[in-house]
Amino acid sequence: MADQSIKIDQLVRSRRKTIALVVTPEGKLVVRAPLRATKAQIQQAIDRHAEWIQTKQQAALLLLSQRPAQKYQDGEKFWYLGERYSLGISPSAKKSLSLSDQFVLDQSALPRAAAVFTAWYQEQARQVIGERVLLYAAQTGYQVGRIRIGSARTRWGSCSSRGTLSFTWRRVMAPLPVIDYVVLHELVHLEHHNHSRAFWGRLAQLDPDYKEHQAWLKQHAAQLTLPE
Repeated sequence: MADQSIKIDQLVRSRRKTIALVVTPEGKLVVRAPLRATKAQIQQAIDRHAEWIQTKQQAALLLLSQRPAQKYQDGEKFWYLGERYSLGISPSAKKSLSLSDQFVLDQSALPRAAAVFTAWYQEQARQVIGERVLLYAAQTGYQVGRIRIGSARTRWGSCSSRGTLSFTWRRVMAPLPVIDYVVLHELVHLEHHNHSRAFWGRLAQLDPDYKEHQAWLKQHAAQLTLPE
């Protein structure tokens, strides 16, 4: 019997061949399905993995409950390149937001702090991630179409059939070796379009410590975001 207690929070259809179930750091269920997948087929996939979904959702909600609330106040800490920097509010900062030994937010920008922080992270992501993609593409010989920085919450990166690599700006909060892991992960998808044994073998050649980097992301995923 179908487990009607499991709600699909987002359904994404594409030209993929299989159904994928993703539990976000917020505990939401995202279903990625082929264009022709029926509702019955999607429900069957959920039923088969109901216990796994519920376990992952409970773990995500537990992590969320343990995360301190952020309100863009003096002394709060925000991630950047694997380090947590405290925030200072300045009555006369030259920029809306800057970072040196700490984040400095101009007091006049407080009412739009979320947008200011998001824009800052997006710009850093374009620079940092863009540089890492070009570096590793040159080293490996992979041909990249475009580099896109988006706001995805459920995926760290993706690779399109046209060679476009997409990354969430949130990833720039992670340490550089972890950023490199996600970059290499998507570059290898230019050669292997699934998570086959050949894919993981090639990734291991390029990043022998990729399992450690995966583990870091899983452990800290709920923290790598901004308060709304």
